[in-house]
Amino acid sequence: MEPIILGIETSCDETSVCLLKGKDKILSNIVVSQIDIHKVFGGVVPEVAARKHIDFMYKITKQAFKEAEITTEDINAIAVTYGPGLVGALLIGLNFAKALSISLNKPLIKVNHLMGHIYANFIEYPNLKPPFIVLLVSGGHTMILKANDYMDFEIIGQTRDDAAGEAFDKVSRMLDFGYPGGPIIDSYAKKGKDIYKFPKPLYNNGYDFSFSGLKTSVLYFMKDNPNAKKEDIAASFQNALVDTLVHKVTKYAIKNKINDIVIAGGVAANSSLRKKLSEFSSKLNIYYPSIEICTDNAAMIARAGYEKYIRNIFSDLNVDAAPNLSLKEL
Repeated sequence: MEPIILGIETSCDETSVCLLKGKDKILSNIVVSQIDIHKVFGGVVPEVAARKHIDFMYKITKQAFKEAEITTEDINAIAVTYGPGLVGALLIGLNFAKALSISLNKPLIKVNHLMGHIYANFIEYPNLKPPFIVLLVSGGHTMILKANDYMDFEIIGQTRDDAAGEAFDKVSRMLDFGYPGGPIIDSYAKKGKDIYKFPKPLYNNGYDFSFSGLKTSVLYFMKDNPNAKKEDIAASFQNALVDTLVHKVTKYAIKNKINDIVIAGGVAANSSLRKKLSEFSSKLNIYYPSIEICTDNAAMIARAGYEKYIRNIFSDLNVDAAPNLSLKEL
């Protein structure tokens, strides 16, 4: 009988609860976003995010069970994000999960948020098998990984400063586009032209990334060219960043003769990234999660939890929030 995993995600400003049956059957996946709340601040305010998780947590858990048409007795385990993320936000989900584990007498599974993003792909591609390459791009992380096995991820390269999503947010603020920067810049870039040649730091230097210099270049360009169209700046910035991501991950995959590339994280929803990677479809197999599960959600946490469940990897109640958790700590 396939296990049912209750997934809980509260690492940043999305409160999410999922009920997943087996490897890939989503019975319910409720996501409440706080984007509209944090827009006025130009970014996520940790204290506000934590308080809102408290408001939503119980309500959406009840809603998830109702939509799935099952009871709490039907679940086999509770998977919850314990890091990385905002410590206050993480604690809300983690403590709620612990309380459920005690009251329902169900095992607790701690899940690394980054592992969750990778495993979002397994929901839609259940036959995907290691080895494969991962391009993990989000607001807080930008990494190239090699999946040697289902629970063994080797870091090939990572950002030395700003993550890709962070660079999108900062440039969006420079352009007065607002928050969140990724989807807004993507939208404006479709109306603009790639006519300004912004730098691509470390483009031909290994597999690490650096986007701080690109961001600064946009800032100085705007000061020197106040009449430049914002749409063109957005298109040119996005092209420089996406070109760098695609160049490095495809170069590594081809050089090492690994044909499968998995895209993970919120920036995986970027239309330019998907388009440029699709140009390699004759040489490489490119896997994307659907837009709905690219960004933070509990389905990806439940799916990563399933992988631990079938290996009998459970957590005790002493597990604490780990805001700076690395991928090495699954």
